[in-house]
Amino acid sequence: MKITKITSHVLQYDLPEELGYSQQYYAKRSAHIVEVETDEGITGWGECFGPGNVAIANKGIVEKVIQPMILGDDPLDRDVIWHKVYNLLRDHGQKGMPLQSLSGVDIALWDIAGKVAGLPLHKLIGGAHRTKVKAYGYGMMLKRESVDDHVARFKDEAAEILDMGFVATKMKVGLGPKNDVRACEAVAAGVSDRGQFMVDANHCYTTSDAFYVGRALDEMGAYWFEEPVAPEDLDGYRELRAALSVNISGGEAEFNRWGWRQILENRGLDIAQPEVCALGGITEYLRVLALCHAHFTPVINHVWGSAVAVATNLHLLAAMPPLPGGLNPWEPMLEFDTTDNKFRDQLLREPLDIQGQVKSGDGLVSVPTGNGIGVEPDRDFLRAYAIDL
Repeated sequence: MKITKITSHVLQYDLPEELGYSQQYYAKRSAHIVEVETDEGITGWGECFGPGNVAIANKGIVEKVIQPMILGDDPLDRDVIWHKVYNLLRDHGQKGMPLQSLSGVDIALWDIAGKVAGLPLHKLIGGAHRTKVKAYGYGMMLKRESVDDHVARFKDEAAEILDMGFVATKMKVGLGPKNDVRACEAVAAGVSDRGQFMVDANHCYTTSDAFYVGRALDEMGAYWFEEPVAPEDLDGYRELRAALSVNISGGEAEFNRWGWRQILENRGLDIAQPEVCALGGITEYLRVLALCHAHFTPVINHVWGSAVAVATNLHLLAAMPPLPGGLNPWEPMLEFDTTDNKFRDQLLREPLDIQGQVKSGDGLVSVPTGNGIGVEPDRDFLRAYAIDL
């Protein structure tokens, strides 16, 4: 079997309303789907992390840089291909967009391998430790409105997300430390004793400001404090983890096993959040997971993007060993964006219907059982939402 063609499908549409987080506002939803074709008619699907113009740039890397390197290679030689591409791109960046681009290709190769073997992804990895995964819903995005309006909206939205059936909810912050504490208090009130809530700062704080917010979160009983400081600030992560009770989480902006080795040896995380569509794909994710568990650091995958990313992560969460084990072990959760996302809800021939599963299944989502990642995009949908480049 040989790789004959790699295609990047960059999709985009206008959101019904502008949304924001601590770094920016955005009015368009985008996704970057990768298709790998073979001479035996078997096609694999993957996804690259990165929105908007980043996705457009990554399309160039996938099609113009990576594709010529691996045309004619056996798609089942996933590790060989991974190291071939990584080594040839090492001089041009060991992190960031080259790794995002490689991730989408690698995921598609695993999809092909599952289809050739007649097995779902989680079976290729080693089997499912669980057939259903708990899901938490995130929302409470920033908007161009007053702090008072944020506070009122966040309280109601937190309760609404739990009403949808999610086991926990996550909010965004970025209004400034004092205003963020007010917003967190509103979410804590909206959640009450019905579930957990988490706070995602998207690395907007200095260490001192993160301590101010983190101490307030300790009092409120928040479950985790995500990306409180810049990903480069390893000392800040370690200091926060040592002094605060709230779990410190992060890692979505880190790449490959070498970057993750630094984070884990630094002991700055209570919960690791690797992004499979960015760090190097499934091949590298499995190495990162092993590193995390070698440091006894629980993993809750970062999930952003289309139904391809969601399906891939459901397999990875199913195949994740319990840590540390026991009769009632700590369990991972599926991250789910509750805001408008056609690429998650309408991309597939057979939708995953995460919201429906959560509502009817006590917050649980079934792991796909089809071969490979177990989903197939609708080509008419791909054409309808493709960016005209």
